[in-house]
Amino acid sequence: MDTGTHLVIGLGLAGLSQIDPSVSADSAATTAVFIGTVIGSQIPDVDGLLRFKNNATYIRNHRGRSHSLPALLIWTLLITSALALFFHGVPLLHLGMWVGIAVCFHVFSDCFNTYGTQAIRPFSEKWVSWNIIHIFDPFIFSSHIAAIFMWSFHVASPRLVFPTLYGIIALYYIWRTLDHYIVEKGLYRKDPTFQHGDQYTLIVTFNLYVWNVVKRRADGTFQLGELKNSKLKWLDTVRCEDHPAVEASKKHEDIQALLYFSSFTCAEVKEHRWGYEVRWADVRYRHRKQYPFVGVIHMDHNFKTLDSYVGWVNDTRLEKKLRVDLY
Repeated sequence: MDTGTHLVIGLGLAGLSQIDPSVSADSAATTAVFIGTVIGSQIPDVDGLLRFKNNATYIRNHRGRSHSLPALLIWTLLITSALALFFHGVPLLHLGMWVGIAVCFHVFSDCFNTYGTQAIRPFSEKWVSWNIIHIFDPFIFSSHIAAIFMWSFHVASPRLVFPTLYGIIALYYIWRTLDHYIVEKGLYRKDPTFQHGDQYTLIVTFNLYVWNVVKRRADGTFQLGELKNSKLKWLDTVRCEDHPAVEASKKHEDIQALLYFSSFTCAEVKEHRWGYEVRWADVRYRHRKQYPFVGVIHMDHNFKTLDSYVGWVNDTRLEKKLRVDLY
């Protein structure tokens, strides 16, 4: 989820903690849990600071170790221990429980979007991305804002508001998960170009009733489409090129980071007077006829790197970032 949604969830969990008598009966415990859930709902994304090192390191590691199973325990213990230094006498087990819930909810919710996490690390480095909930979900965000408003202005008791909120949120997650499963399984019936071996991935959008569709064909070709009003429309076809420059580009750390993160990448090669431009794109993120999540490398005719870039960018900004004249 986005930072704002994680924040309101942290506040919402603080409100939910009022159902715990050990918290609600003690103002110090209430304050400690409030701080703990807000920090716990944000702390796994501290690896965002890696972007200051370089984009390749950030892409390879963001939502990796910081969202892993050991990290859930480490973050919980660190936050709880730090708060215990300032709030003496608070029930540590209850404080740790609510902090842990906030940390776990952060990672859990991140698994539902397209970017995903390495939530089952260290058992596997597989990216868990279920493509079910958009990174910013208006319903989740606005329902939390409404509940926090009612709590803040004493419209209703938090012991009533927040259990109701999270009961509804649980039903919402169940509905979206079942809807995604049913729609994805039936995509081949809506596709007149279906061939044996085609694999479909249904990707959530901001609109609850509009889905992006990625179809991977047996020959490695990708088809990108949109499912709207139960009608499937194909918008683009991407054919991955096979060229020595493509193989050479895989040795560069920028391209390795992109390939490590995504299995939906495709490469194209352009030859210039100075050498080759190899552009890898993650085809899941098609936007306005472009693929903005890319890894691009410029090489001379001997496949020596001249410049490179990996990250989110449009074509205009990309030309400014890469030094080699494209013409």
